[in-house]
Amino acid sequence: MKKLILVRHGKSSWEHNLPDNERPLLKRGYTDGELVSKAFTKSLDIAPVIWTSPAIRALETAKIFRNNLNIVEDKFNIKQGLYTFNWQELLHIINSCEPEVENLMIFGHNPAMTNLVNILGDKHFDNIPTTGLTYINFESATWENLKQGTTLLNLFPKNLR
Repeated sequence: MKKLILVRHGKSSWEHNLPDNERPLLKRGYTDGELVSKAFTKSLDIAPVIWTSPAIRALETAKIFRNNLNIVEDKFNIKQGLYTFNWQELLHIINSCEPEVENLMIFGHNPAMTNLVNILGDKHFDNIPTTGLTYINFESATWENLKQGTTLLNLFPKNLR
């Protein structure tokens, strides 16, 4: 059985003229990261392996979760290919995960996150908001051929405030 946790990066700043992948989190991004990660600790049974996009806003969000979920450093990975907005590319990277990993947590970007949540989960969302988390369970022994899963949980900051 595999469990996939998909997290859209926190709210980021457009204030400075920076390349997209260098945009930092706003204060709200940090606050929401703390809020969602602490709420998620109640639902976590096995510590996940974390894979994050290298974009600053995703990486900083992932670090908040790593700290609050007490994830050891060797289970925290930056994956260049996760800087994508395409759900097929995102799924291809997830499919490459080693079969011994039971829980995989991905930090990435929209529209890939919303599209993938709607394709793999059994609940539909118009939009996964910034710092939105969706937890999906699969009856699969590997990550290679994930099919329709069961959405176990969704945590959105506005519902936790």
